[in-house]
Amino acid sequence: MERTKINKYFPEDVVFLEKSKDFVKKPAAILCSDMHLREDTPVCWIGDFQKEQWDAVEFISKLQQKYNCSVIHAGDLFHHWKPSPWLLSNAINLLPRNFYTCYGQHDLPQHNWRLRDKSGVYTLEMANSLFTQSQTIGDVELTILNYNQLPDDTNLKLLRKDWCNILVWHHLTYITKPFPGASDGQADSLLRKYPQFDLIVTGDNHQSFTTEYKGRVLVNPGCMTRQKTDEAEYKPSVYLWYAKDNSVERVYLPAQEGVISREHIEVKEQRDQRIQAFISRLNDDYEADISFEENLERFFKKNKIKDSIKDIIYKAIDNEKTT
Repeated sequence: MERTKINKYFPEDVVFLEKSKDFVKKPAAILCSDMHLREDTPVCWIGDFQKEQWDAVEFISKLQQKYNCSVIHAGDLFHHWKPSPWLLSNAINLLPRNFYTCYGQHDLPQHNWRLRDKSGVYTLEMANSLFTQSQTIGDVELTILNYNQLPDDTNLKLLRKDWCNILVWHHLTYITKPFPGASDGQADSLLRKYPQFDLIVTGDNHQSFTTEYKGRVLVNPGCMTRQKTDEAEYKPSVYLWYAKDNSVERVYLPAQEGVISREHIEVKEQRDQRIQAFISRLNDDYEADISFEENLERFFKKNKIKDSIKDIIYKAIDNEKTT
């Protein structure tokens, strides 16, 4: 967890209006995660996915310009670690400024942080379009952890208690029911386990939620767009973070209605049913005392199988015999 000192500061969270003693709260950062920028369209989509994707990026960028604050992103910027030149160019042009992120598993070849220099996120970092290193920003200590990394006890002891400490971490976090294979990700437990941090921002879980413990806050912003069928009712959002009282405010992103379909699942289910029926019929006709080829011939005679299908099966059998 190397840390660098830079000459950038989170803006003051109270802005005084000219010629007035009134004041308004101003967010110090925008919290988001799992943008999963991609050139293709998720199989569940029947609408214009590219429009929704880039509208969301533009919305966040305008929000950043409005408040002149930093953007903290908790990993999986790209859907695949090797984005196309077109996708990289769009990201350079459209991503908000003062953008801090970590590497999610989708950003890393073979999910391996040591191979990060082959990734699109690394290219953007070299182009100064984003930052991935832990930083001291004014009186804020920003600790950035990537996928499959854990907080280092030695570095945790160096954090200043009188400063605001933020952890940005691509770590599968959940409120109650754990995911299959997930461990050490219960949100309340993380706040208790790492009392050094006033704010923890996590990514990987595509659902949005927040939790608080003794004035400290964990925010899991969720995915920027809907990627799967079970996310049809999900409302993508970001969170505004107010440093003054360590509070957050949810802001919903633009989203199209009626663009998520189950048709591909229904087609797959029908296909699976046909395959299962075929296997069942084949099992019923199968006789153990004769060869596979003879059983196959009997099946062909008993069922109306197209010659083109027979040719494919015979070719597969021939290839298997010669390998």
